[in-house]
Amino acid sequence: MTYLDAKTSIGSWLFTTDHKRIGVLYLVSLLVALALGGFFAMAVRLEHLGPDRTVMSAMTYNRFFTLHGVIMVWVFMIPSIPSAFGNFVLPIMLGAKDVAFPRLNLLSWWVFLFGTVLLLASMLAGGIDTGWTFYPPYSSSTPTAVPLALLGVFIIGLSTILTGINFIVTTHTMRLRGLRWMRMPLFVWNLYATSVIQVLATPVLGMVLLLVVMNHAFGWGFFDPDAGGDPVLYQHLFWFYSHPAVYIMILPGMGVVTEVVTTFSRKNPFSYRAIAFAAVGIASVGFLTWGHHMFVAGMSTFDAGAFGVLSMLVAVFSAIKVFNWVWTFKGGAVLFTTPLLYVFAFLFLFVFGGMTGVAVAAMSLDVHWHDTYFVVAHFHFIMVGGTLTAFLAALHYWFPKMTGRMYSERLGLLSAALVFAGFFVTFFPQFLLGNGGMPRRYHAYPEKFATLNIVSTAGSWVLATGMLIAAAYLLHALFRGPRASANPWGSRSFEWRTPSPPPTHNFHGAPDFAIGTYDYTQALPGEEEP
Repeated sequence: MTYLDAKTSIGSWLFTTDHKRIGVLYLVSLLVALALGGFFAMAVRLEHLGPDRTVMSAMTYNRFFTLHGVIMVWVFMIPSIPSAFGNFVLPIMLGAKDVAFPRLNLLSWWVFLFGTVLLLASMLAGGIDTGWTFYPPYSSSTPTAVPLALLGVFIIGLSTILTGINFIVTTHTMRLRGLRWMRMPLFVWNLYATSVIQVLATPVLGMVLLLVVMNHAFGWGFFDPDAGGDPVLYQHLFWFYSHPAVYIMILPGMGVVTEVVTTFSRKNPFSYRAIAFAAVGIASVGFLTWGHHMFVAGMSTFDAGAFGVLSMLVAVFSAIKVFNWVWTFKGGAVLFTTPLLYVFAFLFLFVFGGMTGVAVAAMSLDVHWHDTYFVVAHFHFIMVGGTLTAFLAALHYWFPKMTGRMYSERLGLLSAALVFAGFFVTFFPQFLLGNGGMPRRYHAYPEKFATLNIVSTAGSWVLATGMLIAAAYLLHALFRGPRASANPWGSRSFEWRTPSPPPTHNFHGAPDFAIGTYDYTQALPGEEEP
């Protein structure tokens, strides 16, 4: 009996402790958040079809772009891959029946849901118009529903801490006997590094957001200069979390890329250890680079140089991963599929965005680009583009494992091409807009920027079309797609050595991991030699 058939009532899903079902619950919640965040993004781009008012007032525009950012960052991108796919496959990859704390895992989803409801309730309680960073002193004095939104983000952060603790303990204590660290799937390494960041950095964010709430409730002016506070202190505390949060978003995506590249190149990773240790390096150095968001806040030349060098060091670890992925393809029997096309999109957007990240880590350039559309384009290329394409790669890669169904490969390739093309056409013009001096978050703009804004808006329609096509064929496949075999991709990763969809306790009998994680020199039982 599969995990889908064990119990079918709504209550059995809402109160399940099965990590696979909790992963599905997260996935459904995240897809709803993605659709909602995408709606606000489309509305913002529609408003920029003309230099003056198009479809909404300036106040509505401020609220829409804030809701877009808040939902996409806090509700979708940060929990996306770890909470959905990490929950589903991590215990199976380790040969375990479940995570270490199944009830805590269920609690994390309920906490996430409660925090999201509070955040969305702020739309009905006056809205929020501060941007997703909630910078004071405006956020501590605005009459909009910022306290409610901040409490929602605080509670969502608690959910990510619970998930991180669960993954760390599961990785240490629940591995199949004999499964050493250097034999684990590399996706587990990336989830582990991500979990460490979640557990160590998220409490700092929670503290600083609660201080802003206290300012609203009791008039405590921690960040209000009129009351003796310092708004720059907020920036230090916020970015101490939020720059590591960049790697909470991107490290799991890197793990997905590794799994897809090795599977569809039919080769072991070029250097397992380099990819594993690069993940740890990114997670470690990421804690030391927050200051490059604050070059214009008045820091010394030495501080700016130190933060710039450390930021560029992260690029070294990222480059190690990219070179390993590319070299893994060399000499491989590459199978071109929808997940792999999303990985190619990830590589292009991540490398392009990463190069611009090195550029903005230089103070002389960042001063010119700060608070312009260049920063918007950089952030979307490396974070939204990287996280979204990796999320879609994971969705298509593990869809047969999670549902036991196959989707249309032809429609999958079409959708992936549209998503990549639409994303590039949407955000590349914004590099040019920012370099030309167009500030971000402005409702109106000079006439000279109209053409590039129209191109950007047109690209968003192409991107949305690709996403709608993907939603259509995946929904069709969920109910009427052909049955998937246990291992339709011919992968050697451990989660594919159980039926699709997996049984309630993941394995029929004791799992056999005698063949290595990425060992393409041997055939699995019942399979011909590759």
